[in-house]
Amino acid sequence: MQEQEVVVQLKDVKLSREHFQLGPLHLQVPQGYITAIVGPNGSGKSTTFRMLLGISKPDQGEVEVFGQQVKPDADIDFKQRIGYLREDSQPFDSSMRARDKAVFARMWYPGWDVNRYRELGHLFDVDDSLKLGKMSKGMRRKFELALALAHDPELLLLDEPSSGLDPIAWRTMIDVLHRHMERGDRTILMASHIVEEVKRLADYIVFMIHGQVMGVFEKDELFRSWQYLYVRASEREVRWEEMPGYSSREPAGADVVKLVTSEAWNAESWLQEQGIAVQARHVLELDDILAELVALRALRSPSRMKGV
Repeated sequence: MQEQEVVVQLKDVKLSREHFQLGPLHLQVPQGYITAIVGPNGSGKSTTFRMLLGISKPDQGEVEVFGQQVKPDADIDFKQRIGYLREDSQPFDSSMRARDKAVFARMWYPGWDVNRYRELGHLFDVDDSLKLGKMSKGMRRKFELALALAHDPELLLLDEPSSGLDPIAWRTMIDVLHRHMERGDRTILMASHIVEEVKRLADYIVFMIHGQVMGVFEKDELFRSWQYLYVRASEREVRWEEMPGYSSREPAGADVVKLVTSEAWNAESWLQEQGIAVQARHVLELDDILAELVALRALRSPSRMKGV
């Protein structure tokens, strides 16, 4: 990722609150790709987005977007290049008609494309004559996504974008986001709990757990690396923890052990050296990998997590 142009960069970022600490965060988001942040609730995903917009200020470290440091008083040109979809809707504009909010938003973005806005409204089947407070959660989400995309932002920040969407609207959203990325110079940073959404969209996956980044992975490599390996239990004692990428193990039937590794190829080579044959193997799903990382963080010290 170091050789690619970086759109977002967090350097030793920390933010402390009474019941939560974020960081230290070190993260780079490359231009032209979709990067998904995955983690349990309360991990700091939404807080990270607010820091990228200058809404929240870190206690230490540097937040850079488009190569410039983000500050609370950042000039308006900086934000005009960003589209942002919040996790939750703003309550104060519920009495406003959707089309009036679109007119208001249009004043702030020189790149606003009214035809694109109308196209997106048609694709998502949004009635923008309704007041926002009268819309269903799904319709309001579709409207707000159209609003975030209408000025063709260079950087699109999506916080749980499919929240409230029905399956048809979800598929439309996936298609719209793929189209947005076709030019090759647009970037999306998203947070999502939906495994299939991340698998369909993301090029890179960031695991964030309890305010810390536990790893950044290229998606296809991630799924190749994390595997369940089923082996026959040996009568002799085996130091399973020495297996490359070892995460956990559990019985899986008579004389069978299920091993979890983050380095499948190296783990198989190690097992062969021990004279242990792999009986079967399966790729972990994204939520399974997250669960393993959460368990590892709870069991191991930060210094031992560096290689995960």
